[in-house]
Amino acid sequence: MPREIYTLDLEFRGAPHVIASYLIPTSKGAVLIESGPGSTTGKLEAGLKRLGFGLSDITDVFLTHIHLDHAGAAGWLARQGARIHVHPKGAPHLLDPKKLLESATRIYGDAMDALWGEFLPVAESQLVVESDGAKITVGDLELLAIETPGHADHHFAYVVEDLCFAGDVAGVRLPGSDYVSVPTPPPEFHLGKWRDTLTKLRTLEIRRIAPTHFGIFESPAKHLEMLATGLDALAKFIEEVMPGNPLPEEISQRYQEWMNEQYALHHVGGDELNAYEFASPWWMSPGGIQRYWRKYCLNPS
Repeated sequence: MPREIYTLDLEFRGAPHVIASYLIPTSKGAVLIESGPGSTTGKLEAGLKRLGFGLSDITDVFLTHIHLDHAGAAGWLARQGARIHVHPKGAPHLLDPKKLLESATRIYGDAMDALWGEFLPVAESQLVVESDGAKITVGDLELLAIETPGHADHHFAYVVEDLCFAGDVAGVRLPGSDYVSVPTPPPEFHLGKWRDTLTKLRTLEIRRIAPTHFGIFESPAKHLEMLATGLDALAKFIEEVMPGNPLPEEISQRYQEWMNEQYALHHVGGDELNAYEFASPWWMSPGGIQRYWRKYCLNPS
């Protein structure tokens, strides 16, 4: 019988289907895939309670990467006793989040606390640094960690039985939608690495895929094909816009227009559009595209 896996909706900004944390019961208690941000710890605790679990039951938290929407509550959960599992490149920022928070504050400004809440450091004794291909055992649960760069260099996907928890490298897709959006925030978006990761994901023997934004989807081949379509569309945008060396303001304007075209093409509107934007604000992506172009396309060496 397949293992019970629960999707906890953290109701980010009061909206459904924006950020998920996945709960997996084990013989030792339970683990979480993603902590969510510090601003949603109340929703996380309430979701656990509805399922008959408390914070003391969470033995381990597996982070796909350390962006605030995925890892912001990791330090808080560590203080409740959980071990935090992370990519080697993300570990230093959990031990000392100062640079991460300074960078995020430059982006979010006065909205930082309201959006993300408190980001506490993780004590070294509670931090577990994983490696690509590691098989991790927690009680009667086994997880496989897979390095999956493209959205971020410090990104893991985790496979449990027939299900791949794919973080942001699987894109953003809402329940019931056939649109997969490709988030490209700075500083580590890389189109070529993302395509290589897509190839890797297609080799996995899985029957389900779970992006953090949002939910568990059947037919992973279909989902990955939609992701490939999104990457191809993004590549075309880059090829059409970036060779002209546009100013940041022009990139942002053209990207916003392009995103509006993508939403219209895929019949995304209303509350669904708001949820896509909460999960991956359009205005964050142009900076990642510009950095990728300048660092890897203009100076490929």
